[in-house]
Order: sequence, then C-alpha cells, then structure tokens
Amino acid sequence: MKKEKLLLWTLAAINFIHIVDFMILMPLGPQLMRVFEISPREFGLLVSSYTFSAGISSFFGAFFLDRFDRKKILLWVYVGFSVATLGCALSPTYPILLSARIVSGLFGGLTSALILAIIGDVIPDARRGRAMGLVMAAFSVASVLGVPLGLFLASLSDWHTPFYILTGLSVISLGMIFHYVPNITEHLGKEIVRPHPLEVVRRVTSNPNQMRAITLSVMMMFGQFMIIPFLSPYTVANVGFTEMQLTYIYMAGGAFTIFTSPWVGKMSDKYGKLRIFTIFMTLNVVPIAIITNLGVTPIPYVLLVSTMFFVTSNGRYVPAAAIITGTARPENRGSFLSFNSAIQQLATGLASLIAGLIIGENAAGELTNFNLVGYIAIFFSLLCIPLARRVKVVA
Repeated sequence: MKKEKLLLWTLAAINFIHIVDFMILMPLGPQLMRVFEISPREFGLLVSSYTFSAGISSFFGAFFLDRFDRKKILLWVYVGFSVATLGCALSPTYPILLSARIVSGLFGGLTSALILAIIGDVIPDARRGRAMGLVMAAFSVASVLGVPLGLFLASLSDWHTPFYILTGLSVISLGMIFHYVPNITEHLGKEIVRPHPLEVVRRVTSNPNQMRAITLSVMMMFGQFMIIPFLSPYTVANVGFTEMQLTYIYMAGGAFTIFTSPWVGKMSDKYGKLRIFTIFMTLNVVPIAIITNLGVTPIPYVLLVSTMFFVTSNGRYVPAAAIITGTARPENRGSFLSFNSAIQQLATGLASLIAGLIIGENAAGELTNFNLVGYIAIFFSLLCIPLARRVKVVA
C-alpha cells in the first residue's frame, strides 16, 4: 500500500505540473500582450496552440503507447515536456514562445493518457475511484497555486519566472518517476501481434461501448469549456470584478476541491461511480445557470456560486474518468485512453471556438449571449446522464 501511495503522489505531482503549465499562461495574458506587442487574437492562438497540439499528440500516441513499458515511455515523454517548458522560459520572441507552447502541448497530451493508463493497470477497480480522486486533486491545487502564484511571481520579476520554476519542478518529478513508478509490462504479453495504426482506430470506433465512453468525454467537455474560457472576461466585464479579484475565484474553488476530490473518489467506490456521477452532473447545472446570467454582484455571492461550479465540475469528472478508463482492457488501455484524450482535447478547443462565435460585445464593453452559451452547456451536461448509464466497465 505504501508503494501504491508513492505512485499516486508521483502521478499527482506530474498532473499538477502539466496542468499549471497549461493554466499559467492565461493570467499572464496582459503582460505577454504588452511585452510582445501582440493582439488578443495572437494571444488566443498562444493559448489554443497547446490544446490542439496536445490533441494531435494524443491521437498519434494511440498508435504506439501500448508497445512500451509504461515507466520507460513516461520518462521519455516527461523529459521532452521538461525541455519544452525550459524553452518557454527562455523564449525571447512571440514566434519562439508559440513554438515552445506547441511542443509542450505535444508532450503534455501524452502525459495525460499515460497517467490514466498507469492507474488503470496498477489500481484495481475497487480502489480506482479513490485513486482518480487523489490524482485529479492536482487540478484543484493547480487552481489554488497556479493562477495566483503565476500572477504574483510575474509581478515580482517578469513572465519568464513561472516557467523556470516549472522546469525545476519537472526535473524533481523525473526523479520521482524513476524511484516510485514501477516497470509496468504486464500489458505487453497480452497481445503478441501489434495492430496497424488504422486497426487501432478501427478497434475503438467499432467498439460501441468505447465509442459511448468517448462520446461521454466529448459531451462533458462541451458542458464545461463553452463556459470556462469566458468565465474570467465575463466576470470582469459584466459582474464588476477587477482582474486581481479573479484570483479569488480560482483560490476559493480550488481550495474546496482539494478536499472534495478525494472524498468524491471514496464515495464513488462505496456507492457506485454511476450514482455519484449522476448526482454531481445534476448539481453542476445549477451554478452554470446562475453564473451565466449574473449582472453586477457582490463578491461573496459570486464566490459561492463559482466555488459550487468548481466542486461539482470536479465531482462529476472523478467518477466519469474511472468509468471511461474501465471500458478498455489492459492490453489496449493506453491506445484507447490516448485516442480518447485526443478527441477530448479537440472537443475542448471546438467548444471554446463555438462559444466565441456566439458571445458578442455591446457598446459598454459587456459580453452578450453568455446566458445562451450557458443553456447550451446545460443541454450537453444533462445528455451525459443517460449516456453514462449505457457505458459498461469491462473486467
């Protein structure tokens, strides 16, 4: 059990660094736009380039992840991620930083799939929900530390500093991978003849259960990432927050989910993943409906609603991740999860793009049609409940 805990803490550390690396760019937007003299559209490209490259790498990772010892491939992928993060820290111009972000996304996409595959291989289903809860708590810690700390460190020096710190943490986590992640080769002996890449795609697309799991991932992303990218600008333009006050939202929401994420994992194992998923998915539509219709509102009320949004969003993802991971057998779990991660990343980018086309701006600088985006997000979220009931976990 001690080795299992060390493994999970290592995976959580990797997940934390990977998530902070993605999130930290957003609060640095004003500084980067000033330093590089770039437009909001160019900054948007800087952010989305990570997501789309992560989606592409996850897709191609589906063709080779199951050919290797999980530990060895994780080490190589994380070395690449660390070098790319250092490249971000050293970037002197916008084009070089954009290139470094693309490379970071390429390796970051593979990291996400490998983390889920390792949990699926090493942790039995009876404890998998709890394991997912611990590892996914990294998102909460990233929200609490990543956004506010990124702003704070950048204000003390400049935007390069957070990336230097992330590079140092990546080197430390490489040592943790080497010491605490065991060699995982059991999946290698279960399929002697490795399939052609097209066969990997065919195998997933011809499996109705896995396609339902992937569809569930897509619907969940549409239910969330039509809202999340525009939460900050809407809160400033329409609700009356300052840019610095935005950090309260991430700190409050993240602080609560640090504690609720492991608790949700335990509840999923005890009462059933589907039941807990249904409860939190249903609860999640409440803050979505409120937050997308807010006008000028006192800070405590906004924090109450936004924290409920964070907690319920995380609460539906923990059991869903366990359900989706359980639809693949060990011998093709890595390829399936990488394929799923690719579709998930692309769905994230598409959801943001569609929301951006719907949302407008009035003469006063306020965002319009965010309530319409909220209703669409609620529609996709509620679709997830009957869909999840049709996804079956295999032995």
